[in-house]
Amino acid sequence: MDSREKALLIARLASEKQALDVLVLNMEGLTSFTEFFVICSGTSTTQVRTIADYVAETFKAKGARPLGVEGVSNARWVLIDFGDVVVHIFEEETRAFYELEKLWLDAPRLDVPIETQTEKPETIE
Repeated sequence: MDSREKALLIARLASEKQALDVLVLNMEGLTSFTEFFVICSGTSTTQVRTIADYVAETFKAKGARPLGVEGVSNARWVLIDFGDVVVHIFEEETRAFYELEKLWLDAPRLDVPIETQTEKPETIE
């Protein structure tokens, strides 16, 4: 599986766990440490941890372990490093604070299939 396919699979896996605002950035030529960022949000630290666990466990079952995982204990920002793809899973407020995607405005965005573009559900009052 090439890096692009891996990034899109990760986006789909995150979506399966109801991740919000899933974004894939092509970092080729912009960094020396990775080819793609996958950025998404969860509505709670529990959801962030669930998304991270699901991505890591799915890849482990395929025989691909991450090089490193950071932030699982507090689950406000979990980073999973697969080398060619780095996954950032944020709790919503933390993502809004750091605005990571704004640091990489020059990075081309990959078209993420519609089923992975989960938006925050409307609340009924």
